[in-house]
Amino acid sequence: MRSFVPLYLGLESITRNTIISQHTRPLAKHLFGAEEDEMILVLDGTYIYIQKSGNFKFQRRSYSIHKGRPLVKPMVVVTTTGYFVTIVGPFFADSKNNDAAILNHMLRSNTEDIRNFVKEKDIFVVDRGFRDSVSLLEDLGLRAEMPAFMTKGAKQMPTDDANSSRMVTKIRWVVESANARIKAWKYLDHVLPTSQVPYIGDYVRIVCAVCNKYLPPLGLANLEESDIQLAAHMRHLSSQVNMLKTYVEENKLERGNAKWSAVNDEDLDCFPKLTEEQLRTFTCGVYQLRLSPSYIQEYIDGDSDIYVHKENANLIRVRIQSRHVSSRTYLLWLQFTASEVTAWYCKCRAGARVVGVCAHVAAIVWYLSYARYFINRYGVYDWGLHLSDASNLPDPIDSSETESEASCIEE
Repeated sequence: MRSFVPLYLGLESITRNTIISQHTRPLAKHLFGAEEDEMILVLDGTYIYIQKSGNFKFQRRSYSIHKGRPLVKPMVVVTTTGYFVTIVGPFFADSKNNDAAILNHMLRSNTEDIRNFVKEKDIFVVDRGFRDSVSLLEDLGLRAEMPAFMTKGAKQMPTDDANSSRMVTKIRWVVESANARIKAWKYLDHVLPTSQVPYIGDYVRIVCAVCNKYLPPLGLANLEESDIQLAAHMRHLSSQVNMLKTYVEENKLERGNAKWSAVNDEDLDCFPKLTEEQLRTFTCGVYQLRLSPSYIQEYIDGDSDIYVHKENANLIRVRIQSRHVSSRTYLLWLQFTASEVTAWYCKCRAGARVVGVCAHVAAIVWYLSYARYFINRYGVYDWGLHLSDASNLPDPIDSSETESEASCIEE
């Protein structure tokens, strides 16, 4: 903590210019329209689990209702390449120490002289848990980039909000991966005894300093050409509206009669074939593509079916099972030509966006355009094969047959 950590962690260990020039992805700069002298930081709290304390006051304040267990919360500040800028805390886990309250505390108490480190128009990329900090950030001349909220009673985000949220999550993932690096150290991934609480902050700082010194960045700051191309593509899409959604709603296709058939029983040879690179461009990332094999596995294994209805020669309606709720299915529409998928719309929460696609659209397009030609195995191994199922009951016993068998035994 004296001779190593101060060299590789903390606001005094690095300058603004170093963060901007060496630890900022061009993708983030172009997505958010940042100027050359504007710094982008990504913030999030992480959790270190601890045992229940016999001190009831500490037990109440260290108990997280969100996680349902006692823990302490360090606040992690990273760059868009995953470089740890500083670690603040750890803090209590009660409602008075949510992410927004911690950030407000950092700014108002000027932790590590942060108010002189950041400048006007710098960008803080945060999640929805920081919503109560937005007004303070704006008062200080800082800019908050945060996923949009759905309005009360709404079932789906408007296209503009869904697009802007996707651009934020495209950058914000890096802090989640940085937190995973902390938990890769097994000691910090275990439940720590309360006697270790005084040292948790030091342990986390040492680990983060080691990561900064010896581990490669999570995102590179020198892939400028590819990052600029992707940012330009996403910004272009963000200015568009979902015309297929408008068409579906105006023509009331959701309420129209549908002739459903299993996806393999329908003639879909006209659906375009896409390469892996084209699919990554289509989804603006890889997260949804990684979920696609598991979605398709349910259909292949026969647990649930993916049904297709042809609206016309170049427009299909698909019904797919939710991965979270057994009783829920989603409807989606795909419009295509012989060479590309031109429009998409899903009824799920984020299905109206045109900057990338939701996981349901990605799974269907991945299967129809690529996997059914080149992939033989889907998803992951079903460990449920080794478990018993109490819901699988045998046929009920016929009482008359039981009485007949008993009389035969007596005779």
